[in-house]
Amino acid sequence: MSRTRTSRTYWARAPAVRADRRLLLVDVVSDAGDDAAVAPAHDVPQAVRAACVILVLEALALAGVAVFYLYDTAVGSPHSVAGALLGAALALLGALVLLLGARGLLRLRPAARTPIVVLQLLALPVSYSLAFQAGLPAVGGPILVAALAVIYLLFTPPARSALDRDISR
Repeated sequence: MSRTRTSRTYWARAPAVRADRRLLLVDVVSDAGDDAAVAPAHDVPQAVRAACVILVLEALALAGVAVFYLYDTAVGSPHSVAGALLGAALALLGALVLLLGARGLLRLRPAARTPIVVLQLLALPVSYSLAFQAGLPAVGGPILVAALAVIYLLFTPPARSALDRDISR
C-alpha cells in the first residue's frame, strides 16, 4: 500500500512496507533525537542565534523566579503555599518551553518559531502592565525589550529565509 502526501513528512523516513501504524510512531520518536537533522552552526543566521541567546536569558530568569518562590515557600510565609508551589512549577514549565523553543530554532525547525512568537506576544501586555500600570519599570522594562527583540529578530529577512517552510514541495 503506497502512501502519498503533498508535503514532506515523516513518512519519507519510514520504510515503505509497514504492517502496523504503531511501528511508525516508534520510528518518529527514535528519529526525534537524530543528530543528522541538526543544522550546521555556520548555517544558522546571526539573528536566530541572538534570539536564542535572549530566550535562554528569559529561561534563566524564569528559573530564578521559580527558585525564589521555592525559597519563599520553605523559609518565609507565603500567602498560599499551594499558590507559591504552583507559581514555581509554572515558571519552571515556562523556562523549559523557552529552552526547547531555542533548541528548535537553533536546529532551524520552522515549527519552533510559532510558539516562541506567541509566547513573546503574550509577554507584551504583561510587561506593559508591570512597567507602566504596576509601577515596576525595572521588572516590566526588560521583559518588554526582550519580547520585542525576539519578535524582531525572528522576522528579519535572514531568519525568515532560514525558518520559512518551503511549500512548493
